[in-house]
Amino acid sequence: MPTPATVEPDGRRSAAAARRRAREQDILAATRALFDERGVRDAQIEDIAKAVGINRAIVYRHFTGKEELFALTLVGYLDELRVDLVEAAEAGGDTDADARERLTAVIGAFMDYGLAHPAFIDCAQTLMRRSGPELLDEMSESALFRLGRAISGCLALLVSTIEQGVEAGDFTVADPTLLANTLYASGLGALQLARVGILVTEAAPGIPTVGEISPDQVKEYLIASALALASS
Repeated sequence: MPTPATVEPDGRRSAAAARRRAREQDILAATRALFDERGVRDAQIEDIAKAVGINRAIVYRHFTGKEELFALTLVGYLDELRVDLVEAAEAGGDTDADARERLTAVIGAFMDYGLAHPAFIDCAQTLMRRSGPELLDEMSESALFRLGRAISGCLALLVSTIEQGVEAGDFTVADPTLLANTLYASGLGALQLARVGILVTEAAPGIPTVGEISPDQVKEYLIASALALASS
């Protein structure tokens, strides 16, 4: 039977762990708010710390660095995105015969979320510029696990949609996982194009010119490309 002497330290450790988790959530919430307000590029650690009411040194007690803080903020976006993807897949149809409609709905939901949350695009692309070894050096294993789980949660839904289409004979994909990862990466690029809204082409050999493209046009093209890749 535990004595008061053994219970009290455990209680203090539990309270300290709870305070640490609460502080981490406060920092992540402040980071997300600054991302949404100013964008990723203009969000500084000093501003995040000020929003929480702490100094920047305390931020680094909870996170190994800026990359880890960005990664765990991205997890919040991805968790929201997954909810939207699930709802889109369910709305797209419940039978194998509806695979094309489901894929259309899922890709559309991805685009809609990204257009509504520009900081999600910036945050995801910022991390994708780093190599795997760099991220392993700069982030804790627990942060990488949480990020991987959030990304795989979104990709798993896309993989399942593609696999159902293969089983129904609507799609001919040898590696649904590879296609899902490719669509995620190309989707981030398409979202950036939709945000910029500019197409570059040649008016004549060596003479560049620019035109306009709308977010809806980019969305329609990405959906068409996804369906074509799944059916090729």
